[in-house]
Amino acid sequence: MTTTYVVRDTTTLLKRSLRHVLRSPDTIITTAVTPIAMLLLFVYVFGSAIEVGDGSYVDYLLPGILLITIASGIAYTAFRLFTDVASGIFERFQSMPIARSAVLWGHVLTSVVANLVSLVLVVLVAVAMGFRTGAGPLAWLAVLGILVLFTLALTWLAVIPGLTATSLDGVSGFSYPLIFLPFISSAFVPTAGMPGPVRWFAEHQPVTPIVNTLRNLFAEQPVGDDGWIAVAWCVGLLLVAYLLAMRTYRRKIG
Repeated sequence: MTTTYVVRDTTTLLKRSLRHVLRSPDTIITTAVTPIAMLLLFVYVFGSAIEVGDGSYVDYLLPGILLITIASGIAYTAFRLFTDVASGIFERFQSMPIARSAVLWGHVLTSVVANLVSLVLVVLVAVAMGFRTGAGPLAWLAVLGILVLFTLALTWLAVIPGLTATSLDGVSGFSYPLIFLPFISSAFVPTAGMPGPVRWFAEHQPVTPIVNTLRNLFAEQPVGDDGWIAVAWCVGLLLVAYLLAMRTYRRKIG
């Protein structure tokens, strides 16, 4: 099957998934509610007690909240895919003359679009709370690129439970560890004050370099080694998640 047909079929299924999202915009709002609530809670309740240097706490906090927004959003990707599998429409797609990969890519690209909308909502709330940045167009493009890579990585990871889960609770619960991972990182507080083992984990897990990179881009500061490490983590997670998801998919349709 040629690339033209793959693109055409993916576009058709993307439009289908986006129509479902547009019919239930509350899913995007719900996705953004938890990160916004955390933003409000940490800035207005805990912010004055946390020492993060000269900048405001909302500026320090926002990058981590953006990653939590993505982790919250990809749960709906797994849910939508699980619904297709459970309803039988997934098997119908397999019997039609369409590119098999288009079924998954339609859900994955829908996740990217829906998460970008949620991220915009969170940033707008942060701006209303005092978030300020002098980042130029190139820095914003770099921020967007990292967020899209992170979204793709987690979305392909979400495909696996979407295909294999046997219950709604099972498909929804997988995202909880991803949502809480930023708490053991530099997202909320500097890692320097953490106990030894916790600090080691925080400094060597993927969230910390990604958060540090986004924070430095917003602050117009050099990203240093964190930038390359963040990209390496995003690309590495994306490749592993994609390969595992496609392997699971082939077993499902085999």
